[in-house]
Amino acid sequence: MARVKRGVRAHERHKKILKLARGYRGRKSKLFRMAKQQVVKSMAYAYVHRKQRRRDFRKLWITRINAAARMNNITYNRLMYGLKLANVNINRKMLADLAVNDAAAFTKLVEVAQSKLDNTNAKAQANA
Repeated sequence: MARVKRGVRAHERHKKILKLARGYRGRKSKLFRMAKQQVVKSMAYAYVHRKQRRRDFRKLWITRINAAARMNNITYNRLMYGLKLANVNINRKMLADLAVNDAAAFTKLVEVAQSKLDNTNAKAQANA
């Protein structure tokens, strides 16, 4: 039976890990064992932070919407509730974009939400 030399496959595996570890500081980018540990850790961080980035953007959008809503004399939660009552299906990303780039359109949405809230309050007072 022929002799099997395994150096080629091991070298390929090491090169793959070391390529992923390029740019790391010090021995983490040079030595295979340390590079492998750091690559595994880095992949775990990347997975977690992809989820975290979505949370961060949602927080940013809500902050922008709230700031623009308060400039129009309404709070964020009243605005969102009013839009829901008015059956306006617009996501927070687009709403935040309108708040920053198109104040007139945002103001119209605030007016729609405010009118629905006023109608709901009037009905509630009539029933009481």
